[in-house]
Amino acid sequence: MNREMLMLVDAISREKNVERDVVFGAVESALAQATKKLHQGDVDIRVSVDRESGDYETFRRWHVVPDEAGLQLPDQEILLFEAREEMPDIEVDEYIEEAVESVPIGRIGAMAAKQVILQKIRDAEREMLLNDFMSRGDKIFVGTVKRLDKGDIIVEAGRVEGRLRRSEMIAKENLRNGDRVRAMIMEVDLTLRGAPIILSRAAPEFMIELFRQEVPEIEQGLLEIKSCARDPGSRAKIAVLSHDKRVDPIGTCVGVRGTRVNAVTNELAGERVDIVLWSEDPAQFVIGALAPANVSSIVVDEEKHAMDVVVDEENLAIAIGRGGQNVRLASELTGWKINIMDANESAQKQASETDASRRLFMEKLDVDEEIADILISEGFTSLEEVAYVPISEMLEIEAFDEDTINELRSRAKDALLTMEIAKEEGVETVSQNLRDLEGLDPELIPKLAEAGVHTRDDLADLAVDELTEITGHSADDAKALILKAREHWFAGQE
Repeated sequence: MNREMLMLVDAISREKNVERDVVFGAVESALAQATKKLHQGDVDIRVSVDRESGDYETFRRWHVVPDEAGLQLPDQEILLFEAREEMPDIEVDEYIEEAVESVPIGRIGAMAAKQVILQKIRDAEREMLLNDFMSRGDKIFVGTVKRLDKGDIIVEAGRVEGRLRRSEMIAKENLRNGDRVRAMIMEVDLTLRGAPIILSRAAPEFMIELFRQEVPEIEQGLLEIKSCARDPGSRAKIAVLSHDKRVDPIGTCVGVRGTRVNAVTNELAGERVDIVLWSEDPAQFVIGALAPANVSSIVVDEEKHAMDVVVDEENLAIAIGRGGQNVRLASELTGWKINIMDANESAQKQASETDASRRLFMEKLDVDEEIADILISEGFTSLEEVAYVPISEMLEIEAFDEDTINELRSRAKDALLTMEIAKEEGVETVSQNLRDLEGLDPELIPKLAEAGVHTRDDLADLAVDELTEITGHSADDAKALILKAREHWFAGQE
């Protein structure tokens, strides 16, 4: 019987083109499952088949766990102190084994053994095909639509299958069985049955890879795509940089008569692509990203990582784009928050900020309006700047002498200290139930306290725009935090 098993293993190994060890593993698994049925409880059985003679041994085994952990699976585990009574040198995570009677191969249910072996073989074949496919290093999966699976599309390339989820498709595409599809390989999830390669046609990485295939200069290292932002199927922006002064990055990506960019657009259901010159200067980068709109002026706020971009009336609609698309894509491309405004809005904002700075200096430094305006005209906007900007820079202000400057710096430092003490006292008034709120960043507590938000109910009563003004968070994040604060209002209700 053992000789027949060896012949069967060799036959299956040749027929399925898998290693003999894989087939032996499947046989051992089948024998172990059959043996488990003869024992009470959920025991752990190991079978070892001799690869040369076909003889096999069967063992029941127990996993050694720490004494303090206790037994989670009593039929499969043993505490360390008990295990050491049998084997003094055994350690945690090792096994104690006991030989048990082997099940004769003839008594194994033929169908059960066959199913286990075939499933193991299928899994091994699948893993082998996947490993062979992934070893080629392809980033784009090219195949044909095979079937639909719960809204997802299964794409077949040879004997390998990929899964294109509905959320990763281009919205206006209508893919049908037999259609040729190209998509980006995002990850491989071996827990998924049938189609473990996760694909995307909506990811920015897919567009970057398409340009890499169309533009040889990118592969050669002469050009680099620094970032990409997409509205799949509608519009996209890519930022490119040339590492060779002789190569025009935008013209090279466009190609002769637009051949290169058109090839990408055609693959992506007509998605229009704006090619932007990347710049180390964030302001210059943002100006390029907002094309085709012309920018009149730009103000950078490093602290908030935001920019106020001023355009004239004619360019306002172009800069914002349909449904805010242009400014949103530009923001995603550059990584900066972009506020589009016209000249009047900019002037109003600047006047408001100037008034706020004037009141701050007059109140905290105890100076008159004239001195406050001098500070503002010299570019000072905060007490920190007055207190800690190098004194050599302040001495360049013609309207102030050295004594005046030293007095202003001293007053600014005193005001900052007083404000910090007041802030700490305000934080102490914030209730513990607000501090413990899930999702609340501890750094927000001083801001909330300063705004008079001291309890969970205070936070729950805020409107979304009020919280965004206090914290600087996005509307979605502010909404989520407010809803979390309101959860206790509805606790216990159906």
